[in-house]
Amino acid sequence: MKFVKSLLAASLIMALAIDAQASVSSQEAAKLGTSLTLVGAEKAGNADGSIPVYNGGLTTAPASFKMGDSMRPDPYADEKPLLVINGKNVDQYKGMLTATTTELAKRFPSYRIDVYPTHRTAALPQAVLNNSRKNATAAKSLKGGLAIDNALPGVPFPIPQSGAEAMWNFLLRYQGVNINSKYDSWSVDSAGVPSLAVTGEAFISFPIYENLSKPINNSDIYYQMKLSYTGPARRAGESIMLKDAANPVQQPGRAWQYLPGQRRVKQISILAYDTPNPGTAHALELYDWTLVGKQEMIVPYNTYKLTYVRDPNSLTTPNHLAPDFVRWEKHRVWVVEGNLKAGAKHIYQRRRFYLDEDSWAALASDQYDASGQLYRGSFAFLSQSYDQQVPDATPFMTYDLARGSYNINGVVGPHGGIKYIAPLSTAQWSPESMAGAGIR
Repeated sequence: MKFVKSLLAASLIMALAIDAQASVSSQEAAKLGTSLTLVGAEKAGNADGSIPVYNGGLTTAPASFKMGDSMRPDPYADEKPLLVINGKNVDQYKGMLTATTTELAKRFPSYRIDVYPTHRTAALPQAVLNNSRKNATAAKSLKGGLAIDNALPGVPFPIPQSGAEAMWNFLLRYQGVNINSKYDSWSVDSAGVPSLAVTGEAFISFPIYENLSKPINNSDIYYQMKLSYTGPARRAGESIMLKDAANPVQQPGRAWQYLPGQRRVKQISILAYDTPNPGTAHALELYDWTLVGKQEMIVPYNTYKLTYVRDPNSLTTPNHLAPDFVRWEKHRVWVVEGNLKAGAKHIYQRRRFYLDEDSWAALASDQYDASGQLYRGSFAFLSQSYDQQVPDATPFMTYDLARGSYNINGVVGPHGGIKYIAPLSTAQWSPESMAGAGIR
């Protein structure tokens, strides 16, 4: 994940010369709540019925769930796959799979895509939905899509007019307000050997959702995260904090690191959060974004079995995650492509994101290098926290197709799952607080 302190001068001048992008008309916005949901998804199912009508999402917990627990049972545990895709038949479904999924199926005979019945489980608080409806005619994108204005907490552009607006929907989507989890990050090398990269405790906050009636200001922090590493021994005591603001032109993302050996907190310009996260590694200002359109895709979805797995060793098989733990479903996604701006520098020349129409989560992404070759592919594993009205995508992973390795991060099942908590104090979100938390 890269946090760039300043924009390239040419790109910035060009961006500043562009006026604000107007919101959609009231006639267009009238579709929200009728043919479209309030976040802009198509309410109707698809032609063959494999994608059902949206009926409000999953808001009722299964009988096996204990109220207040942070481990959420799979409501679809008894279902069987409708279809199995592998290297032998993958070409039949190529148009519905990401480039990374197709490559893995062709490269590894053991790779398998188990396709289950589709459940449109994403559900959000009514106040967030109401704000999203208001944003359709009020919110504006600024500076060539690099910033936003006059948006309430919610989906800022439920009927997006550009790739940049769709990416802002992804970045500002509702993911809860304050989240705490202990997690593992596992890396598997090209020889198939797993190793624990990190065990840590994460605090994640979305401050813009603490007051749903307050419009998002340019300087507002929309996302902040604090990590404290407890293992392995060589990394115990390290901590990291990052903050992203709603206008990265005026206030670029900031990150701080504490290393026990140095015994000081320092601000850093480039941060690797264990592995690039498809949910946050956007570098919005470095790319020209194109809204390719909406597409029916087979993607990971309702992955309760993976999210809440208690034994991480069962996840990490050579070459790829254990197929038994990945549930795939057919959903409609917004396809957004980013091409690196002339003169800009990044390891990815081109990136393609697949954004869930019901939650705006990035379910997957493909990354290409400077030669145009598929370099890496990422997946986020979405499951609805049905007791909290939160679509959660805590576990995420990246395949390095050049090296033949992969990493899965946010493995919370062995440590008690995902907790929704009261906000931390302002002092706890200060860089100075990291030194005390990082002492071994």
